[in-house]
Amino acid sequence: MTDKDTSYSRGVGATGLLGVAFVCLKLTHVIGWSWWWVTAPFWGVWALVILIVGVLLILGACST
Repeated sequence: MTDKDTSYSRGVGATGLLGVAFVCLKLTHVIGWSWWWVTAPFWGVWALVILIVGVLLILGACST
């Protein structure tokens, strides 16, 4: 049995840093964007994945 530690931390990703930066800019009134656009880096990736999966499911259902 080895003493290797298999746990690791991936840290904050690029979209997380971008989202935090947008929130800071919005709260300091540097940008006047809608909150939808400010928070887009947090939920936008998941929305894109859901959209792609949905399109693939529809195309798969239509091809049968």
